[in-house]
Parts: sequence; C-alpha cells; structure tokens
Amino acid sequence: MQVTELPAEGLKRAFQVVVPAASLAEKRDKRLKELGADLRLPGFRPGKVPTAVVKQRYGQAVAGEVLEQSVDDATRQVIADRGLRPAMQPKIELVNYSEGADLEYKIDLELLPEIPMPDFASIELDRQKATPGDAEIDAFLATMAGRLANLEDVAEPRPAAKGEMLVVDFEGRTKNEDGSLSEPFPGGTATDTPIEVAGDGFIPGFTEQLEGMSPGEQKEINVSFPAEYGSAALAGKDAVFAINAKALKVKVLPAMDDEFAKRLGLEDVATLRAKVAENLQGEYDGLARMKVKRALLDALAEKAVFEVPPGMVEGEFAQIWQRVEQDLKAGKLDADDQGKDEDTLKADYRGIAERRIRLGLLLSEIGRTNNIQVSNEELTAAMRQEASRYPGQEKQVLDYFRKNPQTIENLRAPIFEEKVVDFVLELAKVTDHQVAPEDLSAEETAAA
Repeated sequence: MQVTELPAEGLKRAFQVVVPAASLAEKRDKRLKELGADLRLPGFRPGKVPTAVVKQRYGQAVAGEVLEQSVDDATRQVIADRGLRPAMQPKIELVNYSEGADLEYKIDLELLPEIPMPDFASIELDRQKATPGDAEIDAFLATMAGRLANLEDVAEPRPAAKGEMLVVDFEGRTKNEDGSLSEPFPGGTATDTPIEVAGDGFIPGFTEQLEGMSPGEQKEINVSFPAEYGSAALAGKDAVFAINAKALKVKVLPAMDDEFAKRLGLEDVATLRAKVAENLQGEYDGLARMKVKRALLDALAEKAVFEVPPGMVEGEFAQIWQRVEQDLKAGKLDADDQGKDEDTLKADYRGIAERRIRLGLLLSEIGRTNNIQVSNEELTAAMRQEASRYPGQEKQVLDYFRKNPQTIENLRAPIFEEKVVDFVLELAKVTDHQVAPEDLSAEETAAA
C-alpha cells in the first residue's frame, strides 16, 4: 500500500492511498473460494463448483464487498500508523477503481485538537444553599390541600369570586377579517365544565372574565389566541366565547391534621411535614446544583482556548439552525432573537455551536485523561429510571434498550458529563453561602 500525505491546513489532514491490484485480486479470489466451498448448484458436487461459475454469479457483489473492506482496512491502517485521532468519520473519495487496476482513493479527515488542561484550582465559584422553613412547608401543604379540596355548591346565587369554581357551558368562534364570526371551531365547545375563576390552564384572559358572573347569567367574552398556540388554525386569532354560567362551587379545604396525612399514606402530620421538607430540600439542592454547574461550564468555556474541528462545528450548527428555522416558521422565535436578520442569527448560533463543541471536547478530554468512566451499574440504573417514566411499560422499555444498544449511549453522555462536573468541582474553589429559598428560585427563573 502506498500512502501520500497531501497539503492541508489546521486540523485537516488528507492522504492519497493506492492499494495494489494484486492485493485486491488476492482478497477477491479468497472470498470467491469461500463462497464456492458452500455453494450447491445442479450438476456440480458440493464444494466443487468451478471458480469461473462462482465469479459469474457473485463476482460483482464480491468486488463491491472487497472494495469496501479494502478501503476500511487501509484507512484504519493509515490512521493507526500515524497515531491520528479523527474528530469525525473520514471522508472517502474514490479516484480510480476498475478490475485489474490498483485502487486509488483519497482520505479527508479532521483531527481532534491538542487540548490543554485548565488549572482547575484557579476556578472560583459561588454555590448557593437554601433550606426550607415553616413558611415554605406551609405554602406547599396549602397547595396540596387545594388539590384535595372538596367542591361544595353555593346555595344562593351570587357573583363568582377569584379562586371559586364556576360551572359553565361555552362555545367559541373565531373572528373573520370582516368582523363576522366563524362557525364553532373544533375543541371550542363544552358543557358542564368547572373552571376556576381567574385560574390557569385556559387562553389568556378567558378565566379572568368569568369573575363576577352569577349562575343563570350569560355573556360573551373576547380573547386572543397566543401566536405560539398549539393549533396553527387558531394561533394569533381573535375569538368570541359565549358563556352560560350554570352553577357556582367553592373549595372546602381539608383540615391540616393527622387524618389529612393518613390520606396521603403517612402516619401523622409531623411525618408529612418532614417529608415535605425533605422533598423541598431536594428541589433546592437541584436548583443550586444547576446554577453552580452552569457557572462552572461558563468558567471552563473561557479557559477552553484551542482550535476546533470545522466539520464538528458545522454539524452542530446545522442541527441548531434546523430548530431555529422551525421556530421561525411557527412564530416561536426567542424574544432575544426577534428583530434580528438571518445573517445575524446565523452568526450568533454558529458561535453557540462552536462553544458547545469546544466545551464538549474539553469535558471529554478531562474525563479521558482522568479515567472517568460510566459503569455498567450506572447505565443499568439510568435505564431503570427511564423505564419508570412509562408506568406499565417498564419491561418493553428495558427490552428496547437491550435490543438497541446504541440507544444506551444517549444515557451514557449525561452521566459522564455529571461525573466530570463533580470531578472539577472537587478541585475548584467553591464557596457555599446560604440564601433564602425565594431568592434561589427567583434567580433561577430569571436565568431561564
């Protein structure tokens, strides 16, 4: 085999490879002989079919098989002999291939860069801590009580107040350009529907206009479907709903006592409060972890100064831009991106793609050089956790993973990333300080 390195820049490498015709012929003859040994044809004894007959029947298929195998073998040898670390699958371009002639082809590939390890001890991070107090526990329990509240009829008709349940019939029609109303649209009609006055879950402005309605009263309310509404036929349109109020109900909250705790499968209200505190603490710890991880990744991104393979960046950008184009068509573009022209958007998202690739390569190298691995036990636990998201179908999900091993890699990557983050956090200078739960949550909401 003859290999000639061609001129290339940066992380790119290119090679011209020539595989002698004799090597190809040897592989082809060997494969034809293997096929002939098992071939059974009328008029010939088993294993005695002439090579010429085998070649007539399978020569073209074998030639293709030998070509693919020869290119794969030669490419692996070129990479191994030079100790190269490809960033992506090499691109192969056939230059010449015909029966009886040498195989000539070109390899184009991009290499992984040399990635210097940052000084982890120089990274300074602030990690917030929050602890649930009585106020947070009481608020959580009040929400639970609201979900388990009984609805009781209001005997004497009176206007509905915020938070009460008004039972209504409604029928919705969209407005045409000339101001006329369409026919009732699918899904816009319902009867005997309890709706929380000024509650969530409906079109913005719908439930708020129910406040003050009394059973027996009828009225029309005007609303506008959001531009990002799930139904394209309704998104951004104005609509009129005819409302017929039929009954008023109020929530009667259960007493916060041991009986309430027992309804939830716990011994007493003290145990319930302890369980709520534990759950809230887990939620706060998760928020704190998310924030310190984000800060760590930002710090690592600043220290990740090395060349990145252009093909990896373009591949990542293509995936991002596909989603951006979908959002553009659906009118769901992020507020920060609205008003930007396409060139600006592409430049912004190409920068994001490069940051992701650069950071991903750094995290991968940190894990590789420090022998951070994901164990089979961790993968099994992740598979079981994923399966638990589909009650009643756990076995089918686990079977799917076992039959499709490649899908397990989707579970490996996030586990690996978390382990690398934990490794770096142990070496970084992390300062903990206590904050109020609402401050932790508020800051996270603003960041989102």
